[in-house]
Amino acid sequence: MASRLSPVLSALDLPREELQAARLDGEVFAIDDCFSPVDEFEQGSHRGMSLAATTPRRFIAERRSAAWIHGARLDPPVVHQLCVSLSARAHVPWNPRVTVREVVISDDETLLVGGFAVTTPLRTVIDYLRSSEFGARDTEEVLALMRLGALDPSSCREHLEGRRNLPGKQRALRRLDRLCAGSEEGGSLRN
Repeated sequence: MASRLSPVLSALDLPREELQAARLDGEVFAIDDCFSPVDEFEQGSHRGMSLAATTPRRFIAERRSAAWIHGARLDPPVVHQLCVSLSARAHVPWNPRVTVREVVISDDETLLVGGFAVTTPLRTVIDYLRSSEFGARDTEEVLALMRLGALDPSSCREHLEGRRNLPGKQRALRRLDRLCAGSEEGGSLRN
């Protein structure tokens, strides 16, 4: 009996050239730096498995990478945004496709998707709102994450207000206020 292919294939499974040839033949499709057989329906677990195949396990997908895994973003970010807990003491290998931040994060702010740790939709929304880089696409992704996570602005506000010494907290609260007003009026959330 023939064995079934893994739902996500990387250069650890087959040489990259063979995977590219299979993609050209229409047998697999790309999921970031990995591939999946065409009879698979791409889900968050496939996107998590793709990062797990190419990234050390101590890292956690956050912001745009987390939005992609959760399905709030269609395409993977050009540069993946990852974080690592301050307590993990992880060595960050140089990779031009990855940025890594050291953060304070609790276990209830992450979940495993496809075997890879990802910030929850709530934590991802909070991190987006606190970020110094925030544009129109980020606004769309925040709104999509809130829909996917069944989050309302008041629960996000409560979470923000409950955190002490949180960098970017006031910026996040202002953006959240504009989000509430913007969702009623169709406004923008920038800065």
